[in-house]
Amino acid sequence: MATENKTLAVIELFTENRPVWTADEVACEIGISISTSYRYIKELCASGFLDSVRPGSFALGPAFIQYDYRMRRNDTLIQHAAPHMRQLIEDTDPRSDIVLSRLFNNCVLCIHQENGPEVHEPTRYVRGVAMPLFVGATSRVILAHLPDRTLKRLYLDNEAEIRARSQEQTWKAFKQDLRTIRRDGYCLTVSEVSKGQAGLAAPIFRGESVVGSVSFVAGEASFENLRAHMDLVARVKSCAAKIEASI
Repeated sequence: MATENKTLAVIELFTENRPVWTADEVACEIGISISTSYRYIKELCASGFLDSVRPGSFALGPAFIQYDYRMRRNDTLIQHAAPHMRQLIEDTDPRSDIVLSRLFNNCVLCIHQENGPEVHEPTRYVRGVAMPLFVGATSRVILAHLPDRTLKRLYLDNEAEIRARSQEQTWKAFKQDLRTIRRDGYCLTVSEVSKGQAGLAAPIFRGESVVGSVSFVAGEASFENLRAHMDLVARVKSCAAKIEASI
């Protein structure tokens, strides 16, 4: 009988909080023999996915840099979205950031951002950083456009986390909040992800399915000043529509 290959499980152990592992630690963590652990690590080092950082200890390797470059160059969503994101900054506030995100493994992953040229507090959304699924406009506007069956599963799987933020977030209330976002076509939050920052996000669709979101992020004071002088919601929704049309 063939044994289960856990090579991917090895790679997934390497996180921001724990970037370095030994072969013995890998074997213990994923339940394989030490000899198998060494074999997996040897194969991953040979292909550049792992690298030795000191004798017996390993971290993620340079192959990921190469693949990240390929993704940046070839991801059609990024390629089509970037010009419209830059234009949104030019049309609004040079102290803002525009973030492009997509759903990944029950979190929202920033895949690209455009930063305004003037000095300002940077957004926490940067490429490759996974953000919570239930917090912030960027995440919630994607969540609002998922099928009801998916939403119910996500709610039940994460009810403790959701209710910890607000005991009033029953399934009924949770679903109603998302329906409001879906009806409006955008989500606006203030100080949910970073204190003093506001986010305004609109969904991006490919056909009938939501593939991500584009978000305008700025300091709360700048954000309110902009809203007093322009229809910021319309501009962000227009940016999302232009991205959709190009993909």
